[in-house]
Amino acid sequence: MSAVKISASEVNKLRKMTGAGMMDCKKALVEAGGDFEAAIEYLRKKGQKVAAKRADRDTTEGVTIARVSADKTKAIISALGCETDFVAKNEDFVAFATEIADIAMANCPADKAALMALPMANGASIADNITEQVGKIGEKLDIVEYALVEGASVVSYIHSNKKIGVLVAMNQASTDEIVAAGRDVAMQCAAMRPVALDETSVPQSVIDKELEIGMEQARQEGKPENMLERIAQGKLKRYFKDNTLVNQAFVKNNKQTVKEYLNSVSSGLAATGFKIVNIG
Repeated sequence: MSAVKISASEVNKLRKMTGAGMMDCKKALVEAGGDFEAAIEYLRKKGQKVAAKRADRDTTEGVTIARVSADKTKAIISALGCETDFVAKNEDFVAFATEIADIAMANCPADKAALMALPMANGASIADNITEQVGKIGEKLDIVEYALVEGASVVSYIHSNKKIGVLVAMNQASTDEIVAAGRDVAMQCAAMRPVALDETSVPQSVIDKELEIGMEQARQEGKPENMLERIAQGKLKRYFKDNTLVNQAFVKNNKQTVKEYLNSVSSGLAATGFKIVNIG
């Protein structure tokens, strides 16, 4: 039985439909006997194989996109990772990441798993579309991080390299002043990387570890055993000051804490939550 003859126009049509390479499209059409739907399924299966082969690769490049609702009470942040800077700057890749972010904002899924299950314009899920893109591009792609943040007002910030993004929620409704203040705090998060909102938000496991480290440091310095716990508690307070958002010195005026800065913008204004997303 002779092989199916595939015309150049058919190959070009499939390429336009899928974005896959010319030789991949020709092979898919040959394998599918000229059936376009079967050829697309073949390419998707190829993508799944590529994804499996590259599962252990690191997605240290990519693009982070944030979207804020019209009433500014909720926002999403989504980071689509890839392997190389070349792909991260590709217009099609950025458009794909943008479409995912727009879908996320329209649906506000609670977590990454829910996001991956949402359909895109072609009817297939985000997860399936990512697999298909892996087949086209030949690199591992992944939603590195996704988050939904809600509050009386939420402000977003994306760093110039597009690899770092922050959402900050606050306890007062949005105004121009509050948005500006929220952006300042979001930039603070990107620069200073707080581990928690305040001392009550720090996991107990982290507190225990810091106390253990503080006691051992004091012991190594020759401090009396009966003073070790008190010294460690002092070191823990310093840890809270340096690593919790509201207690950090405000980067634009280190004579104020972030908490004091927000209160100076509007009486009682406070951050209620934040999310930092970082690719790489």
